[in-house]
Amino acid sequence: MTDVNDAPETQDAAGGEPEINLAEALLAKDQEIADLKDRLLRAAAETENTRRRLEREKADTAAYAMTGFARDLLAVADNLQRAVAALPAEGFDNVRAGIEATGRELLAIFGRNGISRVETAGQRLDPNRHQAMLEVEHETLEPGHIVDELQAGYVIKDRLLRPALVSVAKAKA
Repeated sequence: MTDVNDAPETQDAAGGEPEINLAEALLAKDQEIADLKDRLLRAAAETENTRRRLEREKADTAAYAMTGFARDLLAVADNLQRAVAALPAEGFDNVRAGIEATGRELLAIFGRNGISRVETAGQRLDPNRHQAMLEVEHETLEPGHIVDELQAGYVIKDRLLRPALVSVAKAKA
C-alpha cells in the first residue's frame, strides 16, 4: 500500500519543505481501492464457485452412492428371469408365480431408487447404452438396429449401470 507520505513530492519555490501533490496521491489511493475491490470480488466469486461445485458433488454422491450395490442386484434380477425361463411350460405354476412376483417387486424397488431398464426394442444401436455382441442378417430391420436383447441394461438416474447386450442387424451379403 502506498501512503500519503509516499506520494510524489515537489519542492516549493523557496527550496524549503517539499510539497505533497495531493491530486496524484488521491489517484494512487483510488487505484489501490479499485485493485482491492477487484481482488475482493474475485475472491467472493471463487468462494461461490467452490460452494456450488461442492454442493453439486454432494448431490451426485448422494444420488449415486448405491451404484455398486445396484450393480450387484442386477445379477439377482437376471437370475430371476433365467429361473422363470428355465421352468417347464406345464406345471410349476405356483413356483413361476412366486418368482415372477419377486422379480416384479425387485423392479419396483429399482424404480423407486431411480434405476430403470435401457430400452432396446426397435431402437438403433447406441454405443453409450448398448453393447453389440453379434451381428445377424435380418430381412426387415435396417443395419444398425437392435434385433434381440441378450441381457438387459440398466441406468441409475442418467448414468449407465450396465449396457444392454444386444444383437444387431447387418446388411444381407
